[in-house]
Amino acid sequence: MTREEALAFVGRHHRAVLATTRSDGRPQLSPVTVVADDEGRLLISTRETAVKTRNVGRDPHVSVCVFTDEFYGPWAQLEGEAEVLVLPAAMELLVDYYRRAAGEHPDWEDYRNAMRNERRVVLRVSVTRTGPTVAG
Repeated sequence: MTREEALAFVGRHHRAVLATTRSDGRPQLSPVTVVADDEGRLLISTRETAVKTRNVGRDPHVSVCVFTDEFYGPWAQLEGEAEVLVLPAAMELLVDYYRRAAGEHPDWEDYRNAMRNERRVVLRVSVTRTGPTVAG
């Protein structure tokens, strides 16, 4: 799967599992909603206090396995380096993230307040490798 094919897949499917690395070197897996921005980077919303956020702050290398709503079937793995973008700078990215994943929000002021109250951040992943490259 080429990078372009993987990003197109993310454009249609948003369910994923994010793998980060714990301080002891073991993987930490989190179910997430993922979207791709116009520059081909992955965006994931999470909380500032989440384990995955701390893990990315220590080791930015991540893997994301994206799959269909039916789970079994086509899937894509994207790997890269993540950065943590915090509020207030992350607010417009959180709005963009929501629009790409779910469309228009009925009350953007309420959404922005919820993002502040939940201490939301954006994990932005610069993709360096995609797959699968073989079947079977």
